[in-house]
Formats: sequence, C-alpha cells, structure tokens
Amino acid sequence: MAPKARHAKSKARLGAYDKMMNEDSKQKEEKLEIFIPNGPRLGNKVIEVEGLTKSFGDKILLEDLTFSLPPAGIVGIIGPNGAGKTTMFRMIMGEEQPDQGKITIGDTVVMSYVDQTHKEIDPEKSVWEVISGGNEIIILGKSSINSRAYVSKFNFSGADQQKKVGVLSGGERNRLHLAMTLKQEANVLLLDEPTNDIDVNTLRALEEALENFAGCAVIITHDRWFLDRVATHILSYEGDSQWYWYEGTYSEYEEAKKKRLGDIEPKRPRFKKLVV
Repeated sequence: MAPKARHAKSKARLGAYDKMMNEDSKQKEEKLEIFIPNGPRLGNKVIEVEGLTKSFGDKILLEDLTFSLPPAGIVGIIGPNGAGKTTMFRMIMGEEQPDQGKITIGDTVVMSYVDQTHKEIDPEKSVWEVISGGNEIIILGKSSINSRAYVSKFNFSGADQQKKVGVLSGGERNRLHLAMTLKQEANVLLLDEPTNDIDVNTLRALEEALENFAGCAVIITHDRWFLDRVATHILSYEGDSQWYWYEGTYSEYEEAKKKRLGDIEPKRPRFKKLVV
C-alpha cells in the first residue's frame, strides 16, 4: 500500500476512534434515572419477626431474633458471608422454614425479590427478552414505558440489550437482577447485594430511586458507603449467632456499637452442643 493511502486509512481509523470515545464519554456523563413503581399503600404492619431461630446442621445462624420493619424504612442487613443473611430473606419469602419463632407478613404487603441464583433465567435469551418478557411496552405502576427505554435505564443500551444472559459479566448480571426486581409493582423490596460490581451511574440512580420509593426496602450489602447514604435502620450480625437492631445510618450504628462493646471483632456463629 502506498504511503499516501496508508496515511489516509490511518487518519480515518483515528477519526472513527475519536468519535467512538466521544460518544462513550457522553454516555458515561448521561444521568440515569431508575424508577421504582409503588405497590399498594403499606399499612402499619409490614414484616414482624419474633424469636426466629435457624440452624444448618450443627451451625446456629440465627437465635431468638426479633424485629419489626418500619413502613417507610430502608433497612441494611450486614454481616460476614455465611452468617445467615440470604437465609433470612428465604424465610421471609417462605422458601425456607425457621426452626423456631415466626414471621408475620402484613396484609397490605406485596414483596419483590429475585433470587441471586437466577434459576428461572434462560441463559440463551437476550437481556432485553429476560427483562421485558418480549413485550415492547411494560407497565410500571400506573404508567407504561417502552421496554427498551426501561432496559437502557440500567446501562444496557444498543447492542448490549441483545447480549445473551449466559455471557454477561458479574456487574451486568447484577444490573439485570436489579431491572427485574425493580419493575415489579411492590411495596416491600428485598435486595440481595444490589451494588456488587455495578457502575457509578447505576449506583447513584439506585440511591435516588430508593430515596423516592414510598415503601420499605431491605438490603443485604457489604457496601458501607451505600448504606450511609440510604439506610434508616441497620440489622447487624454481632457474633455468637446474635443480631442487633439499630435505628440510624451505618456510621451511627458503628459509633454506638463501639460505645456498647468497644473494638470487638464479630465472632463466628455458635454450634450446637454435641449430644453423645
């Protein structure tokens, strides 16, 4: 190829690259807006947990746990992996039964929860198909919205909407999980690690959506900064299979905890006594 032709081809490729980078930059600067449709109005009773105890084998996850969810609260559940956080969600949903105690669901409660294992998701379907159900229009609360516009609110735009679910990255799967959970018309949201690997735009949009949500949200997360921005209450694992209920942000909880217990690290769950 002649030098002149090579130069022209190189210039064209650089021009195309600059255009792509500018478009990408504009897309990153674009403000995302996530809308959470409200379900029926919540009554005074949301979810009440009384004397809840749950073990797996000889490992005690929860012991005599009692708390009541506030109607307009955002509750952060914190604790190490294996402490029983997701098990608590599964018991609230009736997918697992407690060993002792009871969970009472309010008459007006409509819950939204998509299991992190995504068992019902077909990996051969596209992102758009899974979120929209194949419908061009989806209903959010009392409004209808173009399904592709809704999917784009979770940073799936253009060709990304046609990606097969089976090839998604961890962050993309979490955004898919969020989109599926938040489109349901519910007044109580159960969110299991919603901030894992998601981009900053989606994270900020989620924070704003939760702040404007009229119902109650319960969030399992290791993201302390996220909890400081959204949480009104904290349910924390404090060791020896014991949990502590606190009204306030994560930072306020940590400060109060130090005054109660000092700088003590959580101990692992207790085990049942061996019966010979």
